[in-house]
Amino acid sequence: MDPQSAALLAKDVGAGLATIGVAGAGVGIGNLFGSFVSSVGRNPAARDAMFRDVLLGFALTEAVALYALVIALIILFA
Repeated sequence: MDPQSAALLAKDVGAGLATIGVAGAGVGIGNLFGSFVSSVGRNPAARDAMFRDVLLGFALTEAVALYALVIALIILFA
């Protein structure tokens, strides 16, 4: 295998491994909203107080996915 093909293969594998963070963020977001729906079902009066915290958690979890995507794109195209 020539060095150019090996470098291209390493870039593809590295970008694929970097996107694992996107799957983890998807699981985290599903867990977050699933717990929110369950807790609102138990105590509907606390919905407004919890929803703000849920949105903050969603934003932070989604940021992890965006960082993983940016790293994968940097690996591929830099």
